[in-house]
Amino acid sequence: MSDNTSRMRTIFRSKTSKALNKIEDPRELLDDSYDQQVKLLQQVRKALAEVATAKKRIDLQGQELGARYQRLAHQAQEALAGGREDLARAALERRSLIERQVAQLQEQYSGMQKQTAQLEERERRLAEQVAAFRIEKETIKATYTASEAQVKANEAVAGLGATVNDVGTSLDRARDRVAQMQARAAATDQLLASGALRDLTAAPDADIEQQLASLSAKSEVERQLQAMKDAAGTTSTGGSNRGDGEEWLSIGPGSPTS
Repeated sequence: MSDNTSRMRTIFRSKTSKALNKIEDPRELLDDSYDQQVKLLQQVRKALAEVATAKKRIDLQGQELGARYQRLAHQAQEALAGGREDLARAALERRSLIERQVAQLQEQYSGMQKQTAQLEERERRLAEQVAAFRIEKETIKATYTASEAQVKANEAVAGLGATVNDVGTSLDRARDRVAQMQARAAATDQLLASGALRDLTAAPDADIEQQLASLSAKSEVERQLQAMKDAAGTTSTGGSNRGDGEEWLSIGPGSPTS
């Protein structure tokens, strides 16, 4: 139960760490900041285009009023030359009204020119800032990506090192167990041979039978030795030398030595 709980905690911490790293990824933060600056630049350019459009509209109205202003001047001269002083006066009055309208347009046009100049300067500075920020952003992102790759590589190497260490530890433990088992086997062999440790798999009274067999073997050796001494003082008369290839049939207890 404790192993499962520990494993679940490790998995949970790993997933939580990945989620936090994803949220705090500086590359995403830099991209978001860059997108916001680009939107601001687009807004300034849109405002600049709107001001330019309004200024052009005022310019067209001014040109129209200017042409009418010149036309009324000619009309006043023609009316005065034709003896129509009243028409000349009406033309000049309208011309005076146009002057006031033109003066207002000129004031608006001048204000728009200043506004255009300010917006153009802001647009230029903001464009430079956005371009500089983009270069720095890409540099930071590349550096972060390289560092992240290095961290992953180092973690992989560290994990491999830990695995190798675990394998080495397992081998050492296995060698120790084998050495212990070999020493135990040798010790039990010695105990069985000395009789200090009883062989439970042996037949009953096997120790007595083993001693009797040993005495019988010694007696047989003594008998064969005496037979060899007796034979040394007599002449062999054919004995058991068989040349038919069946000498092995005479081998056994009680047989003479070969």
